[in-house]
Amino acid sequence: MTSTDTPATTRSGVSGPPVRRRRKKFSFDRVSFFVVFLGIPVVGYLIFVIWPFLQAFYYSLTDWSGFSPDMNFIGLKNYVNLFQDSIFLKAVGNSVTLLIVLPFVTLVIAMAFASIIVLGGPSNGPIRGLKASSLYRVVSFFPYVIPAIVIAIIWSFVYDPSAGLLNGILQSLGGNWANSFAWLGNPRTALVSVIFVIVWGLVGFYMVLFIASIKGVPAEIYEAARIDGAGRFRTAISITVPLIRDNIQTAYIYMGILALDAFVYMAGLEAGGGPGNSTLVISQRLFTTAFTKGQFGYASAMGVTLALITLLFAAVVFAVNRLTGGTNEVSE
Repeated sequence: MTSTDTPATTRSGVSGPPVRRRRKKFSFDRVSFFVVFLGIPVVGYLIFVIWPFLQAFYYSLTDWSGFSPDMNFIGLKNYVNLFQDSIFLKAVGNSVTLLIVLPFVTLVIAMAFASIIVLGGPSNGPIRGLKASSLYRVVSFFPYVIPAIVIAIIWSFVYDPSAGLLNGILQSLGGNWANSFAWLGNPRTALVSVIFVIVWGLVGFYMVLFIASIKGVPAEIYEAARIDGAGRFRTAISITVPLIRDNIQTAYIYMGILALDAFVYMAGLEAGGGPGNSTLVISQRLFTTAFTKGQFGYASAMGVTLALITLLFAAVVFAVNRLTGGTNEVSE
């Protein structure tokens, strides 16, 4: 180890003999700290995240059936077949539709509810929010604690064309057209019906997330905006959204990842992909190809494609956030 000499200064201001300072040695505590809190997580990440992805990419270059040790290397043939597969392309289109619609609709509704609960209430005096706001948070969060498959099954009964609650309510209100209307059996309404279920199940969670973020903004800022005459909508757009944009970015990425998957909701509502594959998503097509047709190599190519779409989506969100003045940090 090298050392440096630093002149010592006494209380009277007179320089004394130089004090020899040594660089910190790598003690057992320091080494063990790096090993436990850095080395082990990195190794775990490489083994359980990076290595399976590399394996999936390799399998996508083979004709592996998934149930045999034999596999032949076929190069990019699976990827060529993917873009000639009309059913897979339909699934990609549906997944992209969910990616565009679900995060935007869910987060806009969640932000609106969060702003009303935290910033609502009297227009005069300090910011107090709505009365019984805790009750609203609990009621809104309740659907999120229900497993997704249970939500899908419940709503499949609600959408039932002959004995469903939705058609019964519409008919009681004079909507005779709703008699035996198949919400999940009509190509024009199937995907919209599924989107509604997913939004219903998740909007409460993101509302609670945004409530916590808004409460972190100093109340003086909102009071100053109120004194300046800013309305509630103007306050939400010009103050709330910019100040919690990193939380919105994180929520948007998480919601986008769920939208690209959506397997559980689709399996409970439209296990067969819907009429004319109108609700078929990539994960459903992947599952069927692997476990029903026994084409694991081809299914791995679908999985790699889905992973690349997910990474591209996250990169676009980060880029847009950075270009509009935000940061690329993901809030916890």
